[in-house]
Formats: sequence, structure tokens, C-alpha cells
Amino acid sequence: MVKISAVIITFNEEKNIGRCIGSLQGIADEIIVVDSFSTDKTVEICNVMGVKFFQIKWEGYAVTKNYANSLAAFNYILSVDADEALSEALQKEILAVKNTENPVDAYKINRLTNYCGSWIYHCGWYPDTKLRLWNKEKGKWEGNIHEEVVMAKNASITKLKGDLLHYSYYSIQQHINQANKFTDLTAMEAFQKGKQASILKIFFSPLLKFIRDYVFKLGFLDGYPGYLVCKISAFASFMKYIKLRELQGNNKDKG
Repeated sequence: MVKISAVIITFNEEKNIGRCIGSLQGIADEIIVVDSFSTDKTVEICNVMGVKFFQIKWEGYAVTKNYANSLAAFNYILSVDADEALSEALQKEILAVKNTENPVDAYKINRLTNYCGSWIYHCGWYPDTKLRLWNKEKGKWEGNIHEEVVMAKNASITKLKGDLLHYSYYSIQQHINQANKFTDLTAMEAFQKGKQASILKIFFSPLLKFIRDYVFKLGFLDGYPGYLVCKISAFASFMKYIKLRELQGNNKDKG
């Protein structure tokens, strides 16, 4: 029987962590939470729910997640974000994996996002396939902004049925704030790689992204929430390029 260590990293996740842990109980053989010194009730909830709880200073997504994985007693890691939870169908799939005599090295999972109370099935948001269950001897997290599990070249990978439920944003303001924060990081990353933000990119990239997500990726089928997702995502593209252009200008001024 395959034994699984569920691993979660947290910071101020009192709204989500109870639901996340609850969906893992009876599925994972241990649940590990690595917290970056939350100031809300995250710690209290984790202690009540009986997980293995650790606290470390935040060092970035990949570094923190790899540290959390190093604490796992078992080789198979099930990595779940605090704002995610296993659907019933996914729970059954993972239980079947545990009873497999010859499991593959890694399993991909579709992620279904809840946006302000509505499930988003289009907009390029679904299926948001992620590799989240794997043998830690064959793969690890890499990347600081778009972190992902990178597996060994000879690793065997398959896909599970069921969805990982992602409770992303509870308000439109939260989405806007996150887009603003995230574009700070992506603009800096692009700047460090020497990428340029022309006037054409600033003007056309947001427009093309909205048309792609809302029309060609059928965001309109998700109603008003789908429109908001596509509109704010397009605006995020605009913010990324104007921030990149600002960084370029500041660099020229210094020169």
C-alpha cells in the first residue's frame, strides 16, 4: 500500500485551512503544515485539527515547499495549497492510488477554481492541470513565481480523475490586489531577463488577452464572473507592461 504525506504551506489562511485539512483527513497518512508565522487563527486551527505543524521564515514558494517536503515521512507527496481542497471524486482516485501495487512516479490533477462564489469552467482557467502527487525521490519544486514540480526525465506520469477545488478570490477587490502584487513580480522578472515593453505591447496585449480568454476560450459562458475574470486578467497584462516600461525608464535615468 502506498503511503502519502500531504503537505501544505500557509500564511494567514484562517478562511481556508480548515476546509483544506478536512478534505485530506482519511486520505493522507500524515498532514504537514509549514507556516510562515501567521498572525491570524491559522495556527490555532491547525493545532486543533491535529496536523504536524512547523514554522519557518518565508524564503519563497519553491524553497518553502521543498523544505516542507523534506519533513515528510513517506515518499509520495500530495501538495495542496491552503485555499484548495480535494473533491469527493479526487479523494476516491487518491485512495485507489494508495491501493496500487505499482504506482507511477507522478500524477496530474485538474484544478477547478471558485471565483467569488462561482465555479469557472472556461476563461482559460479550466482545466488548470497541475502535477500535485509524486514520488519525492523523482521530483522537486523549482521556480519562484511560477513554481512547478520538475520530474526526472525517466519519470512515469499519468492523470487522475476528479478536481482539486481552488477557492481563489472571495471579492473582486482581492483579485485586483493580487493582480497588482503579482504584476510587480512578473514585471521585475521580465526586466531582469532583458525583455522590452513597447507601446504596441502595452496597447495590444491586454486587448488580445481579453479576446482570447472571453471569446475563443469561451469565458462568456461563465456569465458575469467570467467577464470579470477575463477583464481583470487583461488589465493585469496592461499593468505588467507599464510596470516593465517604468523599470526600463528608471534604468535609463540611472545610466
